[in-house]
Amino acid sequence: MDSRTLTDLTSKWIKRRFGKLVETKSFSDVSSGGSQTTAITVRFRERSKPAKKRTAADCQEENLRYTGFTLKKENLETLEAISYMATVLGVLPSDFTYAGIKDKRALTYQSMVVKKVSPDRLKEKSPEFERRGIQLSHIRSVPEPLHLGRLQGNHFQLIIRDLRPHRADSPTGLGDLVQEAVDNVKAKGFVNFYGPQRFGASQSVQADEVGLALLKEEMVTAVRLFFTPDEGDDPQNRAKNHFLQTENAKESLALMPEHKVRERLMLRALHRYGMGQEGCARGWLSLPHGMRVFYIHAYCSRVWNQAAAFRLQRLGRGPGAVQGDLVWSREGRGGGTEHDPQQVHIVTAAEEADNVYSLRQVILPMPGNSVKYPENAVGAWYRERLAKDGLANCRYRVTQLKLNIPGCYRPLLVYPRNLTHEVQGHTEQPSDEGSLAPPAGSSLALSFDLDASCYATVCLREIMKCDP
Repeated sequence: MDSRTLTDLTSKWIKRRFGKLVETKSFSDVSSGGSQTTAITVRFRERSKPAKKRTAADCQEENLRYTGFTLKKENLETLEAISYMATVLGVLPSDFTYAGIKDKRALTYQSMVVKKVSPDRLKEKSPEFERRGIQLSHIRSVPEPLHLGRLQGNHFQLIIRDLRPHRADSPTGLGDLVQEAVDNVKAKGFVNFYGPQRFGASQSVQADEVGLALLKEEMVTAVRLFFTPDEGDDPQNRAKNHFLQTENAKESLALMPEHKVRERLMLRALHRYGMGQEGCARGWLSLPHGMRVFYIHAYCSRVWNQAAAFRLQRLGRGPGAVQGDLVWSREGRGGGTEHDPQQVHIVTAAEEADNVYSLRQVILPMPGNSVKYPENAVGAWYRERLAKDGLANCRYRVTQLKLNIPGCYRPLLVYPRNLTHEVQGHTEQPSDEGSLAPPAGSSLALSFDLDASCYATVCLREIMKCDP
């Protein structure tokens, strides 16, 4: 055994024996006889100095690290808005934190925090943001960043135009039909499905298909799905087609529109690292964490939607929870956030017989490595569904992409709060056939609140009995 190996083994033994109490350092020397020797010095670590009391100036300096603001956007994805602002400010997209992602096809407001940017600099750049449809307000220093899932809920104000009943010969007036639909949702709630925007706007390959490939660590497949074009001959689709046909990332980047932030980030990385497994993993790593995890969450959301539909079809819509269902073990738990699995309770046969828990209290898991599954037909469905997708032994950790998916629990039903409505338009008049015909241009104004991660589009679908 040479001296270097012996030195390394000795140093490791000292560290295992004494931990952080001591520190070691080795150095080589040449003796008078010409032979090389190695010595190891060992000394106790110095005690860390007690933290000094923070002054007001220290607190002010720390606050300047984070700037909070309200983001108003329209016809723009949250992640696209972040990427654009990061480019203008010269920071990374990961320097922005937020509690949730808002719909692209709406006028939305949300709180956001950026680090390493002062309020003055953010105000200075606001006019440049406005040219892209981004408006900032309530700009101020804040003490800490935001975190995904730390959102209590959302408020929605919606207008449905060109309102009319499904049946032109309906004997019930439009106002009465709306009142009945609104009262039904207030009393019974609606199934807490993830809305279509969760899965992306693509018509050919949706986000959950990309997420499944990432969970299976099929990086090349995930990249090719990511660049699968929709129908049409717009610049984005031409760039995607060119990449799939040639795998020339540099040429495809020149064709890709500037506002397609995700695609351009990916193409830059693929141009540098290539289209092999490692290169594609580097491509995904070039996207901010929120973008990477979005696709896996989309897959888990698709499974949750299908599980909810199966639960109601197989075990019924009765008022009570049935044996094997999952419920929270104590009150006050919201939906859509991560929780300790020990706080989940499995309904027993006796509890089902006594109607201890209502259907309103039933929760279903989002797949992940920290959740438990129902102990009834729904649990068996989860196992079969995940095995069908090749995830029977999935660890829900994608090490190459630094992603860990713990999973969470989501209420089966959700109930809107503060739901109000108003039918706007002229008074209905009897038609020649005797039914009440709504006037042209009638509209419905709705206002309501939902818990975090609940979708207004799904609430609208329940009220309207059709896709909004």
